[in-house]
Amino acid sequence: MKQKEYFVYIATNKYNRVLYTGITNNLIRRLYEHKNKLVSSFTSKYNVTKLIYWEAFDSPLDAIAREKQIKAGSRVRKLELIKSINPDFEDLYEKLVQ
Repeated sequence: MKQKEYFVYIATNKYNRVLYTGITNNLIRRLYEHKNKLVSSFTSKYNVTKLIYWEAFDSPLDAIAREKQIKAGSRVRKLELIKSINPDFEDLYEKLVQ
């Protein structure tokens, strides 16, 4: 039986102005929901559709702790984190669905 994974992710809008940090147990599904505005929320209001950072965890508690840690950081810290793996702010969603 495959162990469940949990993901912490950062998404943004077309112009990289809005940073949204979230958590999910299905990253592809969740980004599909953001991209297609299937949930009326902050992300649909601000057109947050581009996945720019993510981490995977085996434990939901670890994922929640990491999400809180990222959210507590400043915008500058979040940008540094994103640039450490994705300096061009490419949409990582396309690589996940290939």
